[in-house]
Parts: sequence; C-alpha cells; structure tokens
Amino acid sequence: MDGAALQILRGTGRYFRAMNFAVLAELPLADGRRCDLMALDAKGDIAIVEIKSCMADFRTDQKWPEYRQWCDRFYFAVDADFPQGLIPEDCGLILADRFGADVLREPPEHRLNSARRKAVTLRFARCTAFRLHELFDPELRAVGLL
Repeated sequence: MDGAALQILRGTGRYFRAMNFAVLAELPLADGRRCDLMALDAKGDIAIVEIKSCMADFRTDQKWPEYRQWCDRFYFAVDADFPQGLIPEDCGLILADRFGADVLREPPEHRLNSARRKAVTLRFARCTAFRLHELFDPELRAVGLL
C-alpha cells in the first residue's frame, strides 16, 4: 500500500472505530483475495472497504465486485483528490484523510447468510489473534509458526 493509501486507511479505520466497529486491515479472505479493511460491529455486521488512492489504481483493479460475497456492506474509501464520480452508485463512498473520514454515501445492504457470516467472523477473529500473538512473540513468524 502506498503512502496515500495508508493515510486513507488510517482515517477510515478511525471512523469505523469511533462507530464502535472492530477493524482489521489486509485480511486474507477464503477465496485468496485480501481486503484492504474489514470492519465488524457488535451485532456481527460486516463491512469491507476498498481503499483507492488514485484513478490508475481504480481502473486497473477490477476485483472489487468479488468482495461483496464476504460482507453485508461494501464501501470505497478515497481522499479529496480522487474523482468521486468514478465510484459506482451501488457502492458506499467514504472520504478520508489521515485524521478521520466521513461516509458520503451508504451502500445497499446485502446480508450474508449465517454460515458465511460465521466463517468470515471466525477468519477475522483468528487473524486478529495471530497478529496480536506475533506482537509479543515476533519470532513465531521467523520459525514458520504464523
């Protein structure tokens, strides 16, 4: 992720955290893709946010429709320089900088079935636990245990 994308990620993460969501960046999904940001609320609702820092990134990356199968709501997060008219109308739109974010457009909801929700939530929890474990035992990655 480039510097601009990291700033958008930071502000978007702060927004969701302020809304009482747990957030996790760069979460690997069961289909092998990796979402930029996943947010999980206290009821178990799942949002995925695709970070776009420039038009070139948006135009060359066409994998985003596949993320919808892993969340209840799908958003794009961009900065103030991004041409917002490029974002499809059926996606949420977040305007972010390094300090925070605002939702400019809510996406339509497409509820996950219970089996998929459980699988995604379990993946979220396990990935979070592995990352936390690595903070107090960083040698685990070096020996191939993470």
